[in-house]
Amino acid sequence: MDRKEAMEAFGRLLDIMDDLREKCPWDRKQTLESLRHLTIEETYELNDAILDNDLPELSKELGDILLHIVFYAKIGDEKGAFDITSVIHGVCEKLIHRHPHIYGDVEVADEEEVKANWEKIKLKEGKKSVLSGVPKSLPSMVKAVRIQDKARGIGFDWEHKGQVWEKVQEELQELQVEVEASSDRVLSEFGDVLFSLINYARFLNINPDDALEHTNRKFIQRFSHMEEAIKNDGKDMAEMNLSALDEYWNKSKTNEVD
Repeated sequence: MDRKEAMEAFGRLLDIMDDLREKCPWDRKQTLESLRHLTIEETYELNDAILDNDLPELSKELGDILLHIVFYAKIGDEKGAFDITSVIHGVCEKLIHRHPHIYGDVEVADEEEVKANWEKIKLKEGKKSVLSGVPKSLPSMVKAVRIQDKARGIGFDWEHKGQVWEKVQEELQELQVEVEASSDRVLSEFGDVLFSLINYARFLNINPDDALEHTNRKFIQRFSHMEEAIKNDGKDMAEMNLSALDEYWNKSKTNEVD
């Protein structure tokens, strides 16, 4: 990467943002609140590009995210609250402070010690809880992963995966008891099963969100093949029984790429 060229490109983006905010009716109208849902959408589009391993598209989506960062900073500057310079300096200072093994005299043995130090430093910075940095609006599965990861960072964790699997089995049994009793605790117990499975995925070095998305895409692919085959045979899915659908479903498995 050419550092000078990168700085010039960033400066060009800032200049364009100034022009748009001054001259474009749509850009002038935007607020922090109006941009929020668009930023969320752009983040999901970035996520899609990553999952598809589409590097050209990933580059485009990163540009869109960067535009939003610059846009927020521009509005912050107009409000006299912050600007892009203070945003960048702020994250730089945070990174330096939270990496004493790089910018100080702290020694660490591995990644786990780095993460543990990170959480301890955050508490010293005034965080009321290790879990206070987990956004409330995160999707539930992602939130569970972050909660468990942060708890692990300060040593609150199982010692080995066998213990976690035993917990999964325990939670499944508790769920079954409540289901058979038609209890109002089914919702809670089902959540406990999911939470323990997410925990187990962590011990298998599997991202549960990635795993579920893989299964989602596999199901969509298989279902689409089934629909196409039924249509080619001149049949109507809505008029077929489950047994007939299962035959097409099983045939569609041979066409999928896992």
